[in-house]
Amino acid sequence: MSDTSGSNASGRYDLLISNARIADGTGAELFTGDVAVKDGKIAAVNTAGGTDLKARRTIDADGDLLTPGFVDIHTHYDGQVCWDKQVTPSCWHGVTTVVMGNCGVGFAPVHKGNEAELVALMESVEDIPGTALHEGVPWTWETFPEYLDAIDTPYSVDVGAQVPHVAIRHYVMGDRCYDDAGTEDMAQMRDLTREALQAGALGFSTSRFYGHVDKAGNVVPGTHASAAEMCTIGDAFAGMGHGTIEIISDHLNDAEELSWIEHIARTTGRTVTTLVTPGAAAIWDLADHLHGEGYNLRPQVGARPASILMTLEGTINPMRQHAAYREIHHLPLAQRQRALLDPAFRQRVLTETPTPPKNRDAVRMMNSYDSIYIMDERLSYEPSAADTLAAAAAEQGVHPLEVMMDTMAAGIPLLVLFGNYPGDLEAQRAAIENPLSVFGLSDGGAHCGVLVDASVPTYMLSYFTRDRSRGPLLGLEHVVHKMTQDTARVYGLQDRGVIAPGYKADLNLIDYGNLALENPRMVYDLPAGGKRLIQEARGYRATVCNGEVTYENGEHTGSMPGRLIRGG
Repeated sequence: MSDTSGSNASGRYDLLISNARIADGTGAELFTGDVAVKDGKIAAVNTAGGTDLKARRTIDADGDLLTPGFVDIHTHYDGQVCWDKQVTPSCWHGVTTVVMGNCGVGFAPVHKGNEAELVALMESVEDIPGTALHEGVPWTWETFPEYLDAIDTPYSVDVGAQVPHVAIRHYVMGDRCYDDAGTEDMAQMRDLTREALQAGALGFSTSRFYGHVDKAGNVVPGTHASAAEMCTIGDAFAGMGHGTIEIISDHLNDAEELSWIEHIARTTGRTVTTLVTPGAAAIWDLADHLHGEGYNLRPQVGARPASILMTLEGTINPMRQHAAYREIHHLPLAQRQRALLDPAFRQRVLTETPTPPKNRDAVRMMNSYDSIYIMDERLSYEPSAADTLAAAAAEQGVHPLEVMMDTMAAGIPLLVLFGNYPGDLEAQRAAIENPLSVFGLSDGGAHCGVLVDASVPTYMLSYFTRDRSRGPLLGLEHVVHKMTQDTARVYGLQDRGVIAPGYKADLNLIDYGNLALENPRMVYDLPAGGKRLIQEARGYRATVCNGEVTYENGEHTGSMPGRLIRGG
């Protein structure tokens, strides 16, 4: 990196990034300029050229892209922040602020002795190894304020937390948490939510999604919570002046669901964000209607449909259906890969009757060859019908299982996209362009064995603004805005997400032309040897958090300027 560290030791500023191509986070057109940093904030932005700004360290951007640090509002680092102060892999992808406690799950409040029950829920819903959580989480708290105090440590990024409905319900109702709540139960949940907000929680989250189930197959506590319960919890926000309400729901076209969501938006005046799936037209109509009256309902969209990656090391491995594979599943990865290419082994797989899993969704994921895609080299996550196992098998004149074994032996992930994937990502592009939407759903820290969507900031910049050929591109300035100022404001973080004097000095200097994702790979670096998929990136020259350079060319500098964010 070209810089003049120390050559201007008497400079007025701490850091100067000169000659940058700046996307300032507001969606305004790119411009060339210099950005000076002092005491953790942006002190000056010079667009005149020939700057006379002086700093203790100067980095010559040489025309590379400068953006605000990315604000990721949908993560599950609630346990990981206890042992991983870099907050990987989000920090590798330009993220300087994470919001966790999504989908209604988390680790506080909790009665002493009930910690294992919250771990089991998180393990089941978010695919985070329970052994890692048991070993890595210290459990030095009971209340949510005590949890915030416990995680109020230095990080390489800023960290904010929401209070989760599942944990609150479990704390209040105990073994009754799957049942209907009584009036006193609701009042206690309201009071605990308010206590959390007063201590600095950035919001409250709940799940009403059929796919969030515990190990016994029950939907998580609160999934069927009544409108009265939700509205009572909403009362916790009255007069608070901060706090966002996140709702995961399968019912965003139902009048009853929309009625209490509208009630909460109107009575609290707080921002409500709802995760949306294709076909949920009614929530968009409600968002538009409320927006016209000054209320804030923000449908939350991701870079692509819900998806999983199937690999030999992953949580979902279709080869486990076959007795021949189960005999070798304990062997090292390289030996299993070689076995998949062995003619005798392959013949057994092709002739033996498989034993499918009990879960119908898993059966479909593993065996619908016309909707299992071979991940392409560009990691586009936008396959066509020609990329399916069925199409490749037809072209080669073999059984799809043979193509599956070839692909998995080569270490190439198999991609399954949910939500009736239509063959392109036009629905995602349109949703991201919609000014009512907010960008989220990275699930950083979660689904460790099936996906690694914490890399979506890099994907959005490299693919959706530059490399996409299967449809229109998204504007670079718009994408930067959706991942910085826009996401920050949804959680009331008005101090970041913009490159302008007075804002936090959270920045990314990016070699935009060479920005690229690395292949996903499995590592075993969680506590107790737990596994997770990670995905690294190329092209981030520098990431700055709170005015300090935290990463240079993908390497951590050792700086830990990030802190816990307390709402209000």
